[in-house]
Amino acid sequence: MTDHRSSRKYQRIGAYGICQDDAGRVLLVRASADSNAPGRWFLPGGGIDHGEDPLAALHRELREETGLAIDGVSLLGVLSDMWPLSNGSTVHTVRLLYRIGSWEGDLRDEEAGSSDHAEWVPRDQVAQLPALGYVTEALRQFG
Repeated sequence: MTDHRSSRKYQRIGAYGICQDDAGRVLLVRASADSNAPGRWFLPGGGIDHGEDPLAALHRELREETGLAIDGVSLLGVLSDMWPLSNGSTVHTVRLLYRIGSWEGDLRDEEAGSSDHAEWVPRDQVAQLPALGYVTEALRQFG
């Protein structure tokens, strides 16, 4: 008997922000043990809930993952990628990428979520992190 669950295909639409400070550091978050990519780094943001406006999702995700309130947001473009999950399923992610012009608040880590650490990373050190592939591509194209 074939296990059809192992060949499931998922599509996910998300909103992510490129946030760079005056020192040239990029804001990244690390995936928690509860995520599909534990220990990997990604741009802050995430899935858009059913019926949710993409900008509202970006604001919500940034506050959840980093504690920051954002402003001066502008759409940069869209990236699409596919990646396998450990159970054999495939996820097709469509990522709306935004530039974050300003923010306020104190940077903090998310508690009990899909990420466990938020950090300003010098741009030249991003490639040394175990980041998801779209991060490098997003910074190359839009950063």
